[in-house]
Amino acid sequence: MTSLRIVPRTLSRAGLVRAPRTTSTTISASTVAPARAFSTRSNQRQHQHQHQHQQHQHQQMPRTLKSGASPGVVGALVGGALVGWYLFSSNSGSDASSPDAWRKVNYHNVYKDIAALLEDENYDDGSYGPVFVRLAWHSSGTFDKMTKTGGSDGATIRFAPESNHGANAGLDVARARLEPLKKKHPNISYGDLYTLAGVVAVQELGGPTVRWRPGRNDKADTECTPDGRLPDAAQGADHVRNIFYRMGFNDQEITALVGAHALGRCHSTRSGFEGPWNASPTAFTNFFFTELLSNSWVPKKWSGPFQYVDKESGQFMMLPADMAFRSDPQFRKYAEIYAADQDAFFADFTKAFTKLLELGVKFPEDSPVYEFKALE
Repeated sequence: MTSLRIVPRTLSRAGLVRAPRTTSTTISASTVAPARAFSTRSNQRQHQHQHQHQQHQHQQMPRTLKSGASPGVVGALVGGALVGWYLFSSNSGSDASSPDAWRKVNYHNVYKDIAALLEDENYDDGSYGPVFVRLAWHSSGTFDKMTKTGGSDGATIRFAPESNHGANAGLDVARARLEPLKKKHPNISYGDLYTLAGVVAVQELGGPTVRWRPGRNDKADTECTPDGRLPDAAQGADHVRNIFYRMGFNDQEITALVGAHALGRCHSTRSGFEGPWNASPTAFTNFFFTELLSNSWVPKKWSGPFQYVDKESGQFMMLPADMAFRSDPQFRKYAEIYAADQDAFFADFTKAFTKLLELGVKFPEDSPVYEFKALE
């Protein structure tokens, strides 16, 4: 597992904090007992939202606002979706439409190839990691435990109308970034590719080791899930619980999953909301919780949708749904634990995220579980 990277709190475009780039080409995985996965959302309007905010609990560091939102897509949701119809590649006369195709994939190589796609100085805060996490989350978080529909099995997020749902706005960026790997590794399903991309991003940005296993199938556009299954960041605690309870999560798991808001930022040109949650939007930390609980939050004075900014600098943001983890006693109980103990957060997050990624998936009995090591 990669260690926590302590980073200075600056948000200038030139000096924005990023997790160190990994360079080693070695990677290993171990087969272990099966585990499970995680999720998040927001709704779309002409003025919508996206998120990013956090800080290191005991550090006193200067805050410098990033000069303008970049055109990337990260965090909860972003405005403006593009319909993505990604067809299976037929390289080498084989593709993921075969029931046993997943057995032909070298997942170590796929992991390394995804990791090589993360860093890009011309994209957002310099990393596609946050939007890869969001893609994995949103492709999985549509599961309904009552109807047994939705989830990452099928990867229907790549089809309209699901790709056009407000919560999925901007995820065409992540799908397009990963598409060359689908052509390079035609036997991997989109469901496996999207969820593995989320695992790679969490680990390579300094987060915990996440167990993952292959064997998801791809489905047709007729299997798209209805709109409204992902969280709306403009809502409060009751809405958050309704969404996550439908998937089968409890309050502790919900709180752990929301900690992924340590990554990314919101863009006014896409979601309507504006700003990062913290000064390290490309480092996976417990900063979401430390920022949420240690700062004073006030309504942002602007013409956009309702959101909060920190009173001290006005440079960091929280969404209405984020504030539920400060105001709701049950949610706050776990937020305080994670703010005080990053190891506890990492341990609970990896369990909840694995659970999320596996919701509704009927894996082959012999599907191995991988624990990839982050690249050195």
